[in-house]
Amino acid sequence: MIHPDTSDFIAELPSVGALMGLDLGTKTIGVAVSDTLRSVATPILTINRKKFTGDAEALEAIIGPRAICGIVIGMPLNMDGSRGPRAQSTEAFARNMATRTIVPITFWDERLSTVAAERALLEADTSRRRRAEVIDHVAASYILQGFLDRLTHMRRGRVP
Repeated sequence: MIHPDTSDFIAELPSVGALMGLDLGTKTIGVAVSDTLRSVATPILTINRKKFTGDAEALEAIIGPRAICGIVIGMPLNMDGSRGPRAQSTEAFARNMATRTIVPITFWDERLSTVAAERALLEADTSRRRRAEVIDHVAASYILQGFLDRLTHMRRGRVP
C-alpha cells in the first residue's frame, strides 16, 4: 500500500524492522537499508534498470532476506516544490511495486540528495570512477537517513 502521508506510513510499521530507501533514476536504482532500530541508513547497491519486472525482482531479492518492513522512495520534486515528469514516473513505479508487495511504501523529498552525496564522496577523496559507481546508492542512503531523522524527532515529540 502507498502512503503519501508519512504519518500514515509510520503508523503501519511494526515497532522494529529495517526500512529500504530508493533513489530512482532513469538508468539506475540506488538502494540503501536501515538497521532494525531505524537509526542508521547504509548504502548497499545500485541496480542497473531494465524493465520493471526485472527491477522489482532485484528489489524483492533484498526485501525478503533482510525482512524489510517499509520502503521509502525519493520523490524528485522541482526546486519550487512542484511535481514534474520524474515525480510522475516515481509515482507510477510505486504503484507498480505496490501490486507486487505487501510492504508499505511512502515518499521522501529527495531534492539535493545527489548533491549531498557527491559532496560527501568528494570530501572522502573518492575517485571520479568510484563516485560514478556508488553515487546512486549513497544518494539513497541520504534519502533514507533524512526519513529516519524525521522519525527520531517524531518519537521524541519534535517534528522538524
